[in-house]
Amino acid sequence: MPQGSSHPVLEGSPETADGAAVDTAHGAAVGAAPRTATRTAAHRVVLIVDENSNPFEMSCAIEVFGLRRPELGRELYDFRLCAATERTRMRDGFFTLADVAGLEAAEDADTLIVPNRPDTDAPRTPEVLDAIRRAHTRGARLIGFCSGAFTLAEAGLLEGRRAACHWMWAPSFRERFPEVRLEPDVLFVDDGDILTASGSASALDLGLHVVRRDHGAEIANAVSRRLVFAAHRDGGQRQFVERPVPDVPDESLAPLLAWARERLGEPLTVAGLAAHAALSPATLHRRFRAQLGTTPLAWLTGERVALACRLLERGEHRIEVVARRSGLGTAANLRARLRRETGLSPSAYRRRFGPATGEAVTV
Repeated sequence: MPQGSSHPVLEGSPETADGAAVDTAHGAAVGAAPRTATRTAAHRVVLIVDENSNPFEMSCAIEVFGLRRPELGRELYDFRLCAATERTRMRDGFFTLADVAGLEAAEDADTLIVPNRPDTDAPRTPEVLDAIRRAHTRGARLIGFCSGAFTLAEAGLLEGRRAACHWMWAPSFRERFPEVRLEPDVLFVDDGDILTASGSASALDLGLHVVRRDHGAEIANAVSRRLVFAAHRDGGQRQFVERPVPDVPDESLAPLLAWARERLGEPLTVAGLAAHAALSPATLHRRFRAQLGTTPLAWLTGERVALACRLLERGEHRIEVVARRSGLGTAANLRARLRRETGLSPSAYRRRFGPATGEAVTV
């Protein structure tokens, strides 16, 4: 099969497989007709695979951006893989990826996912770095999963910018790229046109965040349900750093968060949350900071804004009703909070992510 085919082949290494082909059938997904006049053809996402790339993050990208979604009635993305060579040896020689597009596929990507690999000290392929720089110059969105931040920094694109990488590599990253504002305690960083995820599994967190940014919370929730993965995980990578386990009672905030999410339209306060958890407000603040990296009030406001977005996506056009049911109180507060979080007014958000005229909606 010639290079550039839409059906990549995984070739087994002599130690592990028999060379049988695996057909992903997602090399050139065709976007379905948009639901509204404001929605256009499917956004093109291209992932570059380089020597010794991690297969897990590649699979995460395929799962989020590459699968067809008939349950949604349309395709969200046009996804494809590409590489600088006809055969790319994946991490530790588990298999070889062949028959994917060449680097020319990156030239018309709307979003380009850069390669990562566990050997962060090895220099990246010059042709790959050049393709990434060209994509950035023409305005493509760039994504790096896990050690992908090293690739973006080596390409010279993170100077003075925020980024995330795995906590194990944070000291090495800071030493090599001191001009980058590394954020070690988050699952991912959205810095506008460059987004980075801190680890392997957080590739799914960042991928769902991108879907939410492109298509709204309802579509992101649908994708997450198919993945059987949380649409939004609270907390940061600090909770995954290896540390001694203290012999203390369970202090998880999960029961309190679940209780509060069921009552967002009610007049919840920080004092009320503390009282329900049988804690002092000061202790509640400490636990929110330790477990979620935020304050109780900021978490509550974020949950209310997310609920308001879901109501708008389902077609609710009465701003006062959205404000009341989400717990944001007034239309003015809803407008201010939504614009701060999404950059859109409620009406603009509904036009972009809401149902088409005449669609059945359950609010």
